[in-house]
Amino acid sequence: MREKFLDYLQLERRYSPHTVTSYRKDLDDFYSFYLKTEGSDNIVKADKKIIRNFIVELSEHDISKRSINRKLSSLRSFYLFLLRLGEIEVSPVETVSSLKFYAEKQIPMSKEEMQTLQDNVFISVDNILEKCIVEVLYQTGIRKAELCGLIFESVNLEGEQLKILGKGNKQRYVPISPDLSNLLKTYLTIRKPQEDFKQYFFVNKKGKKLSEKFVYVVVNKYLSLVTSKQKRSPHILRHSFATHVLDNGAEISKVKEILGHSSLASTQVYTNANIEQLKKVFNQAHPRAVKKEEL
Repeated sequence: MREKFLDYLQLERRYSPHTVTSYRKDLDDFYSFYLKTEGSDNIVKADKKIIRNFIVELSEHDISKRSINRKLSSLRSFYLFLLRLGEIEVSPVETVSSLKFYAEKQIPMSKEEMQTLQDNVFISVDNILEKCIVEVLYQTGIRKAELCGLIFESVNLEGEQLKILGKGNKQRYVPISPDLSNLLKTYLTIRKPQEDFKQYFFVNKKGKKLSEKFVYVVVNKYLSLVTSKQKRSPHILRHSFATHVLDNGAEISKVKEILGHSSLASTQVYTNANIEQLKKVFNQAHPRAVKKEEL
């Protein structure tokens, strides 16, 4: 039933390969636990108690609450699928609540830090691919999975735009600057993909598709040179992109389109990143904000 469920996600729900892989791993983890504790591989017969025991074991192995909740979400989808097929009468996850946790605040890179990276670090860096990885993520706000999966034919350097295949296989167009376009043109002069990976725009030194782990390592390496912030991930560059363009007056609806968010609520998170900037705008522009010098 696991394979049937994964086929359903890929073929009918049209989830991306990355998302399907995540579901597979979550189900495999539960399958291994069920086999170890119940001596059976028939997870269709799992009950609420087994689900709770699974949560306890994950917690004891210091798995984060966020990761545990993701696994619970995968199991909910799996057993809902079985419910619709008539394989089960009640989902064992139906009354199991997700773990409560306070999301760690994502602190974006400052504009000054990103300028320092460009002016003082990249000026002496010869690795064009690594420059491209950081600059594309910061200048476009795309996800690391979207960067790794970027198709060669989806890059229009003359038209200065990228066609991105995002979550749910939804396509969107993302503009790029002339400077970034020129940097990518320089990258093309050293790009040497293997035959099986020609479709991907970015390839590593072996000519293969980039891995998400490699992208993370590259981003972390360069951000650590300009900041002491703990979070130095590709997602922080996405967060920084959104924060900086909104601070500079971009329309939130347009930023939503570029980021590939399905709802405006997801984009509005970034409007809270710089409350001091909002206060400054209010004090300068709102008729009720009386300036001290006028008192």
